[in-house]
Amino acid sequence: MASPPPPSRIFLPRVAAAIAKGRLTIVAFGSSTTEGVGASAPEAAYPARLERELRAAIPGAVVTVINRGQGGEEAEDFDRRLPDVIGDRPDLVIFQTGTNDTIRSVPLARFEELTRAGIEAFHAASSDVVLMEPQYCRAIEDAPDFMAYIERVRKLGANYGLPVIRRYELMKAWLASGLLTSAEMITEDDLHMADGGYRELAKAAATTILESSRA
Repeated sequence: MASPPPPSRIFLPRVAAAIAKGRLTIVAFGSSTTEGVGASAPEAAYPARLERELRAAIPGAVVTVINRGQGGEEAEDFDRRLPDVIGDRPDLVIFQTGTNDTIRSVPLARFEELTRAGIEAFHAASSDVVLMEPQYCRAIEDAPDFMAYIERVRKLGANYGLPVIRRYELMKAWLASGLLTSAEMITEDDLHMADGGYRELAKAAATTILESSRA
């Protein structure tokens, strides 16, 4: 599993403050992975699982994870939905992006421009941000220059000092280690995640959030 940022610096100060107060609100923002396409039920999708993971890890805290996922969307669509996310007044936005842009060959510069705009809009609204990169699957690896989009998400994380959930790396590691079989991780369309993949993704997201909000 990819390591979260070192705990010598608080990368998510608003999350840290919210945890200290006992009330944490997160918006999961993205496309089909966030919506939960491929999950056996809404409660098996990663946002619902993340909520349960964090409630267990922060006893007594009121943790709410709002699912703002819409399957099939790309950066242009996310840009239009920024006001909806900001309107939820989250302490943290988990911004899952890049998959559909990669598959559809959205110009990389435009993808970066709009992703930057989203990050800056969330910061202007006083929300912390965690980025989530595209998944490991055949559709991604068949796309021209697919690593350029993944690397751009990582670069944006580095530029803005944001944690990045390195999903591409994680999924390859789950398979290589035998933690998950391909069928447990991803659905028959070889694109959308399945229950096992969502379970492990929620764990990885929870670890990133907790480690990145502690000094």
